[in-house]
This record gives sequence, C-alpha cells and structure tokens, in this order.
Amino acid sequence: MKRRDLLLTGLSLSLLLTTSACAQTASSPAPESDAFAARVFAEGIEQPWGMAFLPDGRLLVTEKAGGIKLISRDGKTLQSISGGPTVVDYGQGGLLGVAVDPKFSENGLVYFSFSEEGENDTAGTAVARGKLDGSAITGLQVIWRQAPKVESPNHWGSRIVFSKDGQYLFITVGDRANQRPLVQRLDTTIGKTLRIRPDGSIPDDNPFVNVAGAKPEIWSLGHRNQQGAFVHPETGDLWTNEHGPQGGDEINIVKPGKNYGWPLITYGEEYGGGKIGQTAKEGLEQPLYYWVPSMAPGNMVFYNGPYKQWQGKVFVASLKFKYLGMVTLENGKVVKEEKLLTNFKERIRDVVQGPDGALYAAFDNAEGRIVRVVPK
Repeated sequence: MKRRDLLLTGLSLSLLLTTSACAQTASSPAPESDAFAARVFAEGIEQPWGMAFLPDGRLLVTEKAGGIKLISRDGKTLQSISGGPTVVDYGQGGLLGVAVDPKFSENGLVYFSFSEEGENDTAGTAVARGKLDGSAITGLQVIWRQAPKVESPNHWGSRIVFSKDGQYLFITVGDRANQRPLVQRLDTTIGKTLRIRPDGSIPDDNPFVNVAGAKPEIWSLGHRNQQGAFVHPETGDLWTNEHGPQGGDEINIVKPGKNYGWPLITYGEEYGGGKIGQTAKEGLEQPLYYWVPSMAPGNMVFYNGPYKQWQGKVFVASLKFKYLGMVTLENGKVVKEEKLLTNFKERIRDVVQGPDGALYAAFDNAEGRIVRVVPK
C-alpha cells in the first residue's frame, strides 16, 4: 500500500468514530495547595525515570543512564540490579519506563522501555522483559522495537502499562522530534500508542491488524511525545499525557483506532512562534485537557486508594514548573487543578501510587530523590 493510502486509511477510520467533546484548559493559573504531608523516602538515585512497586512492597526504579535500583520497603536500602537493557543515553533517551508483570509472583517478569541503538547512527524506542532474580535481571529479551529507527536524540516516549485484565501491554512512543510526517502514517510506529501481548505477539483485535501495510501493534496515532500513562482501574481505558510544542501539553483518553491529531491539530505553536496546524479538525480527537503554557508533563496516576479526599483524582508530574498537579474531575470534565510539592522546587519525572495508599514522586536530577506524599 502506498504511503498516501495508509494515511487516508487511518483518517477514514477515525471519521467513522464519534468525536470527543471540546477540549478544556484552565481559565486561570492553578493554585498551590498545602493540604499534604511529604517526606523524603529514598535518595541517591541518579536521574530516576520510572518506578514500579513489586507485590512485596519493594520499589523498582529506572535511572536514565541505564541503572536499575531496587529500594527496600522502608526506603533505607538501595540495591543495584544488573542485567538490564543496554541503552543509548542520548538526549532524552535512556532507560525509561518500567512495569511489573501482573503475574510477577508466579513468573518474576519485569518490563522496561528504553532507547536502543540501531545502524548508521540511528536509534529507536524498544521494550524488553526479563526475570528479576535476586540482584539481576536474567533472560532479558526484546519483545518490541520501534520501526523505523531514526537519527534523533529526542521524543522517545515512553511509558509501559498493563491493561486492566493483565492480558496486554500498552506502549507509548513519541514522534522522535524530527519525524512529523511519519506520525500520521500507519506503516510506522512513530508517534503512536501500541498494544501487544506480554510476550510481544500481536492481539487479533487490534484496530489496524487487518489494514494492509499497517503496523498491527498500533492502538492509536497522532501523538507527539507521550511520557505519562495509566489504565483507569474502573473503566479499563488507557489515559496518556503528552508534551506539546510551545504550549499544548495534553491529557487524552486513548481509544482504539482513534487519531489524536498531531501535527495536524495542536493548541501549541512552534518554538519561538509560528503556527503548526489548526486547533480542531473533523475526525481528529480533542484532548480531555490541555495546558498553555506547557507544564512539561512527566508520568501521571489515577488515585484509587484509602484516602477519600484524593479518591478519583488524577495526579500529573510537572517537569517545567516543578510541581505535582492534582486534577479534579466531575462528570468526565476537569473542574480544578491544584499544585502540590512546589516547596521542593524540583523537576518531577514520575508519580505512582504505593501499596500503602501514599503517592511516591521521583525528582529528576543527578542526585535524585523519591518523596512519599499523603493528604492532610
């Protein structure tokens, strides 16, 4: 199939699907909140990127340069884990997202997204899995690779999260910064959300699996650089956030086969000014929420724990403005955002909910720390 046909196929499919409601953004700057208590849980982590709790309460953390740390339940002991993926620590690339298999107690499997070297100075996002055995990852196997690999240091994504039933793995991939024309094409995985089985095989019911020439793992298209993701614990929907250009960071509820518009629509503009596309177009999905100016989102999490005052809220890490955003929703709409952790004045890369119901936020710097946060 020709490139133009692939593009039209994706757009034609999205035209058949219902469009999202109008996008929302804040009418005024989010207020700061002091209704929380935070303490340093662990420190001495070199530029932490991703976090995932094991069933026994220990915390697995990726470091951008390629290190892996396993932190004790009390945060006092950091164990270095060997055997992880070989990464290209280049620009925004490195060792990125991490996920623990829902059947970890049986199989010991953990998953990593990372930047992988290619030929002729190219590189691409990849996902590998292996067994956590004591202080090492054993049997590491790459189960998915970005296609094609390209020359660019930026916009790799990448978060990895399991579906509600644990049968599938979602992968977020960026547009690699200089590859905008590939984002709207179905014969590449650049600028896409992907769905695979935990062993890397492709589900038969993926939306483009029967489209000639399309990459069968594609779940959605039209994304710029998704660095946050969670699966809603009640609906099972995949939620992601992504970096816009200059303005236009987004939260999206990602549905199969839908087109989220980049670079055809955006609420941002070129760095230094200049129009990129429209803000809306028939057949292209609107974000649930967007930020202007950009707040540079890291990961995000839906709170589903014991603290009633946080129940149902979405927490979003901000790198640029150094806060943890607490987003309140009512009837599927964002009605308020508040800023937490502004007193630390640290770039926040990741946030996860712990087995104790607290939130754990990772600060993105060379002497990184993880803080434990609860409401008060």
